[in-house]
Amino acid sequence: MVHGLTPYVPGEQPKLANLVKLNTNEHPYGPSPRALEAIRAETGDGLRLYPDPNADRLKAALAARYGVTPNQVFVGNGSDEVLAHAFLALLRHERPLRFPDISYSFYPVYCGLYEIPFETMPLDDALAIRAEDYLPHGDVAAGGIIFPNPNAPTGRLLPLAEIERIVAGNPQCVVVVDEAYVDFGGESAIPLVARYPNLLVVQTFSKSRSLAGLRVGFAVGHPELVEALERVKNSFNSYPLDRLAIAGAVASIEDEAHFRRSCQAVIRTREQLTADLSGLGFGVLPSAANFVFARHPGRDAGELAAELRKRAIIVRHFRQPRIDQYLRITVGTDAQCGILVGALREILG
Repeated sequence: MVHGLTPYVPGEQPKLANLVKLNTNEHPYGPSPRALEAIRAETGDGLRLYPDPNADRLKAALAARYGVTPNQVFVGNGSDEVLAHAFLALLRHERPLRFPDISYSFYPVYCGLYEIPFETMPLDDALAIRAEDYLPHGDVAAGGIIFPNPNAPTGRLLPLAEIERIVAGNPQCVVVVDEAYVDFGGESAIPLVARYPNLLVVQTFSKSRSLAGLRVGFAVGHPELVEALERVKNSFNSYPLDRLAIAGAVASIEDEAHFRRSCQAVIRTREQLTADLSGLGFGVLPSAANFVFARHPGRDAGELAAELRKRAIIVRHFRQPRIDQYLRITVGTDAQCGILVGALREILG
């Protein structure tokens, strides 16, 4: 079985001098100072002790932040681990799991690992998810549904009303909404959890809270869904979050002002980057994430990525059908995006 797996390939982490790194959707601005202070405060003698296996402080903070109860919250070592447990605990059925054909490339990897049958639903011609594609047709119903919102790598947002159509229309299965980028312009589906026991919403501290290096993810859903995740987690690793991660994540939640300011800064830069790329002739999809998905009608995307790399500017190019002429460009600082635009202007002549 292992030899047949096709592992997920993460974004490159190159070691180049004066690198402008716009390929892995990391936040361009640092974490909350309160989070850094809380992390430093944990680096003492207490590290000889195991952390709280249930991360109760963090669950309580998340529950208060999102207006749910702690038994509706699950936490894990990054949202990838949370998703992995969801695939095994909630999405493994005889009927196929459905997700978009252009989406987070870890989904088919988990299906291969856990031997989950799946079918991909094509995005429309504008690379948007169509809610009607996920509704049961006759006797054909899904065994589970998962999709990112905003979608990755396209950045396109599905309105909350359309998400509710999908969840309400599939009471026979769990619907997982992967909201890694929702804080950059979307509306979270977490409020729908109160009305739909088949909904699980997954988020991460890696993007909007600038804590990718800490590895903290969480899910919100009905207590029975969360209890299923806890069973898998405690059969795998009782201590997924260390003391530093718990302390930093709690402090980050408590610093709402920093969170709002930094997200708004990314949104402003995204709007400027979109305008600048459009001015260079790129077609840019509407994005609600901390990246843009763009193509130039007159230049090959792979060649553009290679030319940028020569200038120590790294963007993400996916060599797969339908999107092989797009570049996914992380929204960096204003200065980083200015360097990128200047380089593209030079390359395009």
